[in-house]
Amino acid sequence: MSADLSGAALWQRGCERLAAELPEQQFNTWIRPLPPAEVAQQDENGHEAVLVSLRVPNRFKLDWIRSQYAGRIEAILTELAGKPARLELSLAPREAIAPLPRTSPSGLSMGQVLQQHGLRGGAGAAPSGLQAGAEATSVAARPAAAAANPAAPATAASLIQGGAAPGVPANLPPSATRHRINTSLTFDTLVPGRANQMARTAALHVAGAPGQMYNPLFIYGGVGLGKTHLIHAVGNALLKDRPDARVLYLHAEQFISDVVKNYQRKTFDELKAKYHSLDLLLIDDVQFFAGKDRTQEEFFNAFEALLAKRAHIIMTSDTYPKGLVDIDERLTSRFDAGLTVAIEPPELEMRVAILIKKADAENAPMPEDVAFFIAKNVRANVRELEGALRKVLAYSRFSHKEINIQLAREALKDLLSIQNRQISVENIQKTVADFYKIKVADMYSKKRPASIARPRQIAMYLAKELTQKSLPEIGELFGGRDHTTVLHAVRKIGGERQKNTELNQQLHVLEQTLKG
Repeated sequence: MSADLSGAALWQRGCERLAAELPEQQFNTWIRPLPPAEVAQQDENGHEAVLVSLRVPNRFKLDWIRSQYAGRIEAILTELAGKPARLELSLAPREAIAPLPRTSPSGLSMGQVLQQHGLRGGAGAAPSGLQAGAEATSVAARPAAAAANPAAPATAASLIQGGAAPGVPANLPPSATRHRINTSLTFDTLVPGRANQMARTAALHVAGAPGQMYNPLFIYGGVGLGKTHLIHAVGNALLKDRPDARVLYLHAEQFISDVVKNYQRKTFDELKAKYHSLDLLLIDDVQFFAGKDRTQEEFFNAFEALLAKRAHIIMTSDTYPKGLVDIDERLTSRFDAGLTVAIEPPELEMRVAILIKKADAENAPMPEDVAFFIAKNVRANVRELEGALRKVLAYSRFSHKEINIQLAREALKDLLSIQNRQISVENIQKTVADFYKIKVADMYSKKRPASIARPRQIAMYLAKELTQKSLPEIGELFGGRDHTTVLHAVRKIGGERQKNTELNQQLHVLEQTLKG
């Protein structure tokens, strides 16, 4: 190690370099809150080396730092130390965690260091994950009513602190009763894929550093794509890391019901005590607030109160914020102020992975060819995929037969016959023409402007995906076109679908319409 760099100084210099290289939000979220690393010299095969041991406050931060930053950290420390540096990450006992020192070896505060590199820092920066956690813990230590209104009745606090909430079965485990969190919906049980990659990454960020980045987090997408699973996963992750955290999951209709009850009883202090004292609010299907002015007003108040105390809010909806109808503009602008991410329909490989994983969870291993057969025939969403899987597993158990493609075909024959009966190339042509506002006759005409050629290619792609027609048969139905023209369209649209979110959403809408 260089003579002028002690262990602490090496780590501090490394942090300064990372502050210069990383986006501000990333540095403030993942690096700045870390405790000082322990630096020791080692002898590796007769060569001097440096071991940098870093204790990380929770599993999510550890996994994320290891996957996203460990390589860069090791490279920077190796360069600064003038010898190989190896980073060793481990979980820290809660009481051992301390914030990153505010002073650099040069005597500058970390805020000044950041400002030197053109980054904001110091007093104006968002609090570290540790500080946010401490603040949340202090709030959690107070009675819920006192946190929002000292005069509020204690009954509201009991809903959060352990009493059974209205509409929740009394036989649920205490954690589920208190938080309404489904403990089986975790990041481990969520199958990752391109369709949910961005939403999952954002959710992991929130789970690792609640109250800092992406607040609020707004997740949207069609039915049965995993939005609810994802927000439950965040709740479970936070409760695992901080069991005393005030977390609440609910459907938008439950919030509406609470507003109505408290309006009838004139007990709005209770409503405020219940919602304004949370550390994490998870709320499903906010589109149900449409047209309900008093509900929107109360949610706006809760929203502002939670953000002011750096509590985190995650919402789901079937559409993006600006697409919500009959929702006050004050709310939609706030929904859009954090991070808005979409969950898309799962691609074929992801559908196969979901089937195999869920079959394994049922102790009924599924052959890959059967999973591909089901995934190719059930495309709408994860919920329908799970329904098809249950049918196949039940059929196998009742008939005492092994799972194979023939058994899957028999188990799903009603579903397959409905699909084949409902979806024809002619129906696809009409649906696509209506969607893109062109004439059905344009589908088999020789016209080639982009406004017509593009929908025609999309219709060919859907015809290949949703029917049993061969390429020559599809070409014949599109004005006698050669099968190579159809193949080109299928490959082009299929390739673009993997990269173009807007096109993928349009195709999903068309598929849902055709199957509906």
